[in-house]
Amino acid sequence: MTGYFRDGLCRTEIGDTGTHTVCAVMTEDFLKFSASKGNDLITPMPYYQFPGLKVGDKWCLCVTRWIQAEKAGKAPKLILEATHEKTLEYTSLNLLVKYAFKETSFDE
Repeated sequence: MTGYFRDGLCRTEIGDTGTHTVCAVMTEDFLKFSASKGNDLITPMPYYQFPGLKVGDKWCLCVTRWIQAEKAGKAPKLILEATHEKTLEYTSLNLLVKYAFKETSFDE
């Protein structure tokens, strides 16, 4: 389960030094980028009940890591409805909207 509180929500509190407020859809580029920065999100860690992430998984990221990835051209798309408003203390709404994830429908 994602989120600082492992409740599926990208909410935060003062103890969340990583500010896990950005709800992102994992991509191969981002997962490799994050691992190259010392945060391997791919490898499972059963001790922490962490299954490891794969492309397409939704996860609450640290806002500063997402900004770092955006500057490097590796930022994943975001689910804005699930991204916490505290994120706006770090970046602009315009930038977040630029990365909005849109589900495609094949029923149209």
